[in-house]
Amino acid sequence: MVFRKDKMEEECGVFGIYSKNRDKNVSLLAYYGLFALQHRGQESAGITVSKNGELKTHKNMGLVSTVFNDDILKSMEGNIAIGHVRYSTCGGNKLENCQPLESKFKLGQIAVAHNGNLTNANTIRELLEDAGATFTTSIDSEVIIKMIARKSSKGYEAAIKDSINAIKGAYALTIVMENKLIGVRDPYGIRPLCIGVTEDGDYVLASESCALDAVSAKFVRDLEEGEMVIIDDEGLRSVRYTDNRRFSPCSFEYIYFARPDSVMDGIDVYLARVEAGRMLARQMKVEADVVIGVPDSGVPAAIGFAEESKIPYGNGLIKNKYVARTFIQPTQDMREKAVLAKLNPIKSNIAGKRVVVVDDSLVRGTTSKILIDILRRAGAKEVHFRSASPPVTHPCYFGIDTADREELIAARMSIDEIRQEINADSLDYLDLDNMIKTLTCKKCCVACFNGDYPISTIN
Repeated sequence: MVFRKDKMEEECGVFGIYSKNRDKNVSLLAYYGLFALQHRGQESAGITVSKNGELKTHKNMGLVSTVFNDDILKSMEGNIAIGHVRYSTCGGNKLENCQPLESKFKLGQIAVAHNGNLTNANTIRELLEDAGATFTTSIDSEVIIKMIARKSSKGYEAAIKDSINAIKGAYALTIVMENKLIGVRDPYGIRPLCIGVTEDGDYVLASESCALDAVSAKFVRDLEEGEMVIIDDEGLRSVRYTDNRRFSPCSFEYIYFARPDSVMDGIDVYLARVEAGRMLARQMKVEADVVIGVPDSGVPAAIGFAEESKIPYGNGLIKNKYVARTFIQPTQDMREKAVLAKLNPIKSNIAGKRVVVVDDSLVRGTTSKILIDILRRAGAKEVHFRSASPPVTHPCYFGIDTADREELIAARMSIDEIRQEINADSLDYLDLDNMIKTLTCKKCCVACFNGDYPISTIN
């Protein structure tokens, strides 16, 4: 048994870059882009480059900075590259499941990097196996590359369109084949993907706009739902591969996953989180001495809460940025040590004070309870917990690692029961209607809060 964090886990991050200059090596730019997306996955990293149609892939377990070095990047010459950082929402955490995935077929080579989760992957996998296909990974992303390769005789565009119209779920794809960089966003826009361009005219695709900034690319726009873009020497061409579209991006991108310096579908992530904190302060008044945020994603909401409530904001928790996710044996003592390894209280800002602690979410309750105990031992007179998102009552099927429903504390307890469970003096979640008001996108997927899934979950 493993210890599950009190968070929805990260998704994955994808990146792509295309230069018309055949002599340009874009692998270093891909490295910088992935480095900016490291928060989206810390289990593995990989880059595929293309030079004159020949692909070369390097990937391994670990962080971007450990998987790649100068010698490796210099050896990866090419004017096209795609990259991937992974958190395993589907399939095990092992080398063969690292991305990008690469395949050879009779017309050439293809590589794919995928962020998201397919809901009908098992069905398609069985059909492909019955037709003689063999699989080397346990991830749903391999279904995509196998389908495209098998349909390649139709031409690359038709092969991709036929393949993605057969799959269901959430996905953002970067693909390299036939000297082209291709980006695809699912028909509901659940997973993000944006376009940028550098001063040299190089096109860039990325999960978040912060990765464009990392390679000095100017943001052009987000891909629309149900859109495929094809980039080659002729420039960028847009293809609508389906008419069955309904814009429904994941609300947790803005709440937790995205870096606060990113802008997604017109929403400034930092400002949305600050506004969520202001909304929380309006919902339930509290008398306190200091407001602190749980780093990093809870800090903007804490700042907003402090501004609205007029309670001073203070740094109360220091995060060790060099500690990745921790899966440990679930003893109370080891749980506390895991949290302490990541978050340490600043006792001078906490001792003897009534503390409001703001986090981006409260999903399972385990870490929140430990955190409150740590604050009390640091001398907090009172601890009032605020979640900058609504209660999570349903698991996600589209590429986010939530718990099973029985592990979701809000699915089995009332708000006051949760307050008692985590040992808080008061507890409040951001109301769903108020959360929607903080997002200029009024059509976000909120299924984890109300069970209203935008697409079929048939396996």
